[in-house]
Amino acid sequence: MLKKKNHKSLLKRYKITNNRIYRHFAYKNHLLSKKSKKRKRRLSQKALLKKADVSKIKKMLIY
Repeated sequence: MLKKKNHKSLLKRYKITNNRIYRHFAYKNHLLSKKSKKRKRRLSQKALLKKADVSKIKKMLIY
């Protein structure tokens, strides 16, 4: 029988706390000079994952 393993890429992309899964916003890596301070500040925050995606992610993250 094979060992159960987490998906390592998902561990790097998502933060799990108290049954909630957080993700980062996209569009904040490069070409930032044309984006406003307000927009960059909003993109710096973490967002909750949608309910439809939570079950899929939990299946891939065993531990």
